[in-house]
Amino acid sequence: MMKKIFFTLMMLMMSITISAQQDAFRKAVARYSKTTSVTASVVKTTHRKAVATDQVDKGVLTMKKPSEVSIVIDGGKDQLLMQGSNFTMVVKGKKHTTSSERSPQFTSFQTVFESILSGGAKDISQLKDLSLTQKGRTLVLTITPVAEGKAAKRMLFSSFVLTIDSQTSELKSLRMNERAGYTEYVFTNFQFK
Repeated sequence: MMKKIFFTLMMLMMSITISAQQDAFRKAVARYSKTTSVTASVVKTTHRKAVATDQVDKGVLTMKKPSEVSIVIDGGKDQLLMQGSNFTMVVKGKKHTTSSERSPQFTSFQTVFESILSGGAKDISQLKDLSLTQKGRTLVLTITPVAEGKAAKRMLFSSFVLTIDSQTSELKSLRMNERAGYTEYVFTNFQFK
C-alpha cells in the first residue's frame, strides 16, 4: 500500500513539473504567436577536438511560420535548413539531406522549432528526449536523441542545446554536439515581423 501511495505521489510530482516546464516554455516563446517571421545575425563556431583553433563565421538566421528555419553562413557556403520534416545541411559547399521520418534524431528538433514558431501552441511536454531547465532568465532546452544499434552509430549529433531568453523570446544559441566536437550558433539583433 505504501509503495502505491509513493508511486502515485511521484507521478503527480512529475506531472506538475512537466506542466510547469511547458508553461515556462509557452511564456518564453509567446512573442512568436504574433509574428510571421524572424531574422537575426549569427556567429557560428565550429569546434573540433583534434584542431587547436575554432573556426568562426558569420551569417543570418531566418525563421518563418509554420516550420521553416534557415541559418545561412558565409554567403551560403554553409547552411542549416529545416523545411517541415525536411533537413538540409550544406558544409563547405557539400549538400546533405535527410528528414525527421528517415532520421529520428531530428524528430524532437523539428517539434521544438515548430512549437517555438507557433508561440508554444504545439505541445512539447510529451517529448521523451527533451529536458527543460530555467537558469535565471534563460530557458535551456536539451534534446538528447535516443537510438540503438546501427541507428546509434549513424547519428550525427549526440545532443542539441537551445537557449531562449524568457523575457524577450529571443533565441540566444543553438549548440549541436557531436562525438568529435560541436557546432554552436549564437544569435543577436533579432527582428520580429
